[in-house]
Amino acid sequence: MPRVVPATVLARDVARALGAAGAPSPAGLGLVLADDRVLAELNARHLGQSGPTDVLSFPLLPPEQFPDHPGKAPADAVRGEGRTEAGFALPPGQVPLIGEIVISVERAIEQAATGRGGHTGDVRWSARDEVRLLAIHGTLHLCGWDHADPVEEAAMQALERGLLDEA
Repeated sequence: MPRVVPATVLARDVARALGAAGAPSPAGLGLVLADDRVLAELNARHLGQSGPTDVLSFPLLPPEQFPDHPGKAPADAVRGEGRTEAGFALPPGQVPLIGEIVISVERAIEQAATGRGGHTGDVRWSARDEVRLLAIHGTLHLCGWDHADPVEEAAMQALERGLLDEA
């Protein structure tokens, strides 16, 4: 599998997305760079969809554990002993793990090359930028963002573009 973006760049992108989404700091997540075969298997097993997709996120925390954002239904933060302001249950001295992201680098390269990138399906740019976008997109999903609601989708895309532009 070709290496299209350095791990340090992805780590910075993910860290900025975690901060923008109000994740606890520090926080941990897994980022797996795979191919279409792996994403097709995960897509079938976990979502009941056939064929590969570009990115899948597997959150460990429910969306209500993250701050509200445009388009998200407000939720009361759970607070109490052993919890942060955002409601995360934290074992003493442990970094909270928020989930795992799996990206198909193969799909990202194809989408970028054919002008079907950018999560709008009409962007032609480098495979590097497509993988970076997928890492940011997946991170936001782990932090309770979705794109089922049009307001939330627009806010999510604006945040993604802003985070990409920061680099």
